[in-house]
Amino acid sequence: RGRAAIGHNRYSTRGSSNIENTQPLTAETRNGMVAIAHNGQFANYRSLKKELQEEGCIFNTDGDTEIILHRFARCKEKNISRIISTAFAGVKPAYSALLLTRKELIAVRDPSGVRPLVECRMGKGFAVASETTAFDIIGAEYIDEVKSGEMVIIDDNGLRREELQPPAEQLRCIFEYIYFARPDSFLFGSEVSTSEIRKELGRRLYREHPAKADIVIPVPDSSTAAALGYSRESGIPFDFGLIRSHYIGRTFIEPTQAIRDAKVRKKYNPNRSVIRDKRVVLVEDSIVRGTTLKNLIRILRDFGAREIHIRVSSPPYRHSCYLGINTAETKRLIASRYPVEKIRSFLGADSLGYLSEEGLLANKYLHGGFCTYCFNGKQKI
Repeated sequence: RGRAAIGHNRYSTRGSSNIENTQPLTAETRNGMVAIAHNGQFANYRSLKKELQEEGCIFNTDGDTEIILHRFARCKEKNISRIISTAFAGVKPAYSALLLTRKELIAVRDPSGVRPLVECRMGKGFAVASETTAFDIIGAEYIDEVKSGEMVIIDDNGLRREELQPPAEQLRCIFEYIYFARPDSFLFGSEVSTSEIRKELGRRLYREHPAKADIVIPVPDSSTAAALGYSRESGIPFDFGLIRSHYIGRTFIEPTQAIRDAKVRKKYNPNRSVIRDKRVVLVEDSIVRGTTLKNLIRILRDFGAREIHIRVSSPPYRHSCYLGINTAETKRLIASRYPVEKIRSFLGADSLGYLSEEGLLANKYLHGGFCTYCFNGKQKI
């Protein structure tokens, strides 16, 4: 029976979805056994890998996380905090990572705080996870975020904090709030759940893009809270016009378009009695490639929807993420190629409205700095 463990529910960003890239990655080194699990993507991955290869390192994976294993193994320091600091020195965000040795569990977060990482206490022990909901399930007590640029070391003496790197401009991923995080999570130190933030996005979306309609429906599940906000602000009734199969996973992060298309029809089935002969507002959290939504609109029309008005609770997604979200190349993102009216025509919708970037960031629950590169192309790392 072990006394410490780490695990990772990974989807591929840097590196393919094969068994070699499965995390945690492990290695036996002169500094002892180490395992690592990493959420994010190193912005300077290529130069870091090239430097190690020129020094003779052989890589067993095509992901970026293995870079830390090599740096850990090559470090001549003896103190664990110095070894970790050396391993991450010069590594550009994004990373929230856990490392496990025979004596310590170490949590690290990049100086810009791009990806979430939180810690808790459970009895005499501690745990670290990406979201607070992991702690709710096991009955643990939330302590705090792992701060930007911080290293948290957990061992037999308890928990201690050290600086990994000095904190930098905060560039927390806004897409965590829009799509990734569970609605019941408290993200980036927020005092309200993600679902409340998404409801506020929906309220602001109605103010910017009202519609004359009979019903508001979400693309479940990530758009449900925003659709509720839109409904409450507009007074248009909310209902579930699309029923999601929970046996099918997220579609936009699938590696190929053929897999995404096949999953869409299996994943969503229209509720005919809700949408038949109705003017429908369909609320979506984002449009990345547009193919999923185009298929949904066609299905809704086939099942009797009279009008379909698309409302998106985020700005147009124009730039491929370089910090840990598996989106297509920028040239394949529909909003990078076409204006809103042409996107509406491609989708087959009666109208289309996006929440503005100003409306997004004016959300009363959002505080501090965020990365919005995917919307405006302003690269800060």
